[in-house]
Amino acid sequence: MGTDQDSGEFVREALGVAERITADGSSPWPVEAGRYRLVGARACPWANRVIITRRLLGLEDAISLGIAGPLHDERNWRFHLDPGNVDPVLGIEYLREAYEKAVPGYAEGVTVPAMVEVASGKVVTNEYALLERDLSTEWREFHRDGAPDLWTDPEAIEQIGKGIFHDVNNGVYKCGFASSQRAYDRAYDALWSRMDELSQHLSTRRYLVGDSITQADIRLWVTLVRFDAAYHGHFKANRHKLTELPVLWAYARDLFQTPGFGDTIDFEQVKQHYYGVHASVNPTGIVPKGPDLAGWTSPHGREELGGRPFGDGTPPGPPPESERVPAIG
Repeated sequence: MGTDQDSGEFVREALGVAERITADGSSPWPVEAGRYRLVGARACPWANRVIITRRLLGLEDAISLGIAGPLHDERNWRFHLDPGNVDPVLGIEYLREAYEKAVPGYAEGVTVPAMVEVASGKVVTNEYALLERDLSTEWREFHRDGAPDLWTDPEAIEQIGKGIFHDVNNGVYKCGFASSQRAYDRAYDALWSRMDELSQHLSTRRYLVGDSITQADIRLWVTLVRFDAAYHGHFKANRHKLTELPVLWAYARDLFQTPGFGDTIDFEQVKQHYYGVHASVNPTGIVPKGPDLAGWTSPHGREELGGRPFGDGTPPGPPPESERVPAIG
């Protein structure tokens, strides 16, 4: 991550390994159960997008999951939650090691999610947007029975997704890492204009596109669920808390209580990462105790808008024991 020296605007780091894993032999990396390990982090919204997609599609048996801890040093994401500080499958302490195996002398960003080939230990791709689409399309052979269609209307999903990415997903980072007042003001105004637009859009419909959950909902939700815990205060995105926005707060609770969403979230790791790692924003490293999380399990009333969460599909089963997160309360 960095900022433009002239404008003070936040610039997201480049994705350094953008290969694809395909089912038709069009890439060097074939779809194969057990061949790859998805490395994510509970703190990271970009990783959360792919982790939720994997859960909803039931790909747990085909693609294992490694979780980097919320804290890291100059070497970036580290497996400090695992015994011996080593990922039990890849046998590495820092995710950077897998990037350097793929690209010797690797100099781009070490980001999650990253799909790693287990045998070689090489990162295959860290292109999160393409990866979440490929899980729905290229990995169909390994989807669970009843897996939902997350791309019911690709054109509409991508159209609304662009605004969500620029103004909300990335928008909170543009607020938090701006190094000039003008850059911050511009990002703040764009964020809240988009939030108001989305609130209006969702006031009469349960989901963003159509009558079931799609990838668009996943993209928006990963930012909303972190909003009060991190972005409102830490990133100065503070016009309102999520809990003060009736439509978006109800929408976020609806999805939180939907299997595959809330069961991927660890609020403590979210706070530990944002407040503990971003020294330029929070130099003391103090992690706040709040906010109160009890409201996430309160009734949301969104059922009255109709819709079928999984369309013609079914909810996913419980997450594997090794992937469970602490319950609220």
